[in-house]
Amino acid sequence: MSLGGIIRSRREELDMTQDQVASQAAISKPYLSNIETGRAPRPPSDRVLRSLERVLNFKPGELTRMAHLDRTPSDVRDEHEMLEAQVRKLRGMLKDALTARATGQAGTIDLQALVDQVGRSNIDEISAGTAIPVINKVAAGYPHHFTDLDYPPSVADEYIRCADLHDPQAFAARVVGDSMVPAYKEGDIVVFSPNTSPRSGDDCFVRFEKDNSTTFKRYYQDAPEVLRLQPLNNKYPAETYAPEAITGLWPAVCKIERLR
Repeated sequence: MSLGGIIRSRREELDMTQDQVASQAAISKPYLSNIETGRAPRPPSDRVLRSLERVLNFKPGELTRMAHLDRTPSDVRDEHEMLEAQVRKLRGMLKDALTARATGQAGTIDLQALVDQVGRSNIDEISAGTAIPVINKVAAGYPHHFTDLDYPPSVADEYIRCADLHDPQAFAARVVGDSMVPAYKEGDIVVFSPNTSPRSGDDCFVRFEKDNSTTFKRYYQDAPEVLRLQPLNNKYPAETYAPEAITGLWPAVCKIERLR
């Protein structure tokens, strides 16, 4: 969730109006609205964020830290997250070694063995991936117009991460409709990778040549000249198209769903 979304969610949890929060934080209501919707011309200052932390009962520094991370270039943030993961792993191994020594299971701590174990870890093999823009909604039903809200590539109000995905053209969209249940429910966020080649049986974001409308369906190549788009919900029929009728076929590679 974006910084503005977090602020709005906390305000609603506290049953406070924008007028109340803006007044207590000494900012204008329109400015608070722009923060919550991500339309502020620049990120809120630390002073404003500290005021919002106080009014909305956040821990001191919680919002400012989120804002600082948002402003950090993605490559620097990735490196920071990797170092944090390495430190957590090393601390865990040291704790295990010290516990074993305290219980008499080990006479000495072999530091070289710990170094070797860190070197054999898979931390460097799995990364947080790049920031992926959530740009709009994709209809899991009949074809629906899709828009990137006029954003330039990879720019959005909200971003997510998909572990170990580094497609610079990757994007995410929220599912609308019920034709892909039970695998995908309305509101789920699905990440699509345009640089990944689709395979028959993949769940794909589909763009049509005729009017640039889009849909989200399971794709099958029934024959060289026939593409079948199959809903997962049995109450919706499958549809077939000629290859030239489809200008985009981008497979889903990650799904984020709310459990509660």
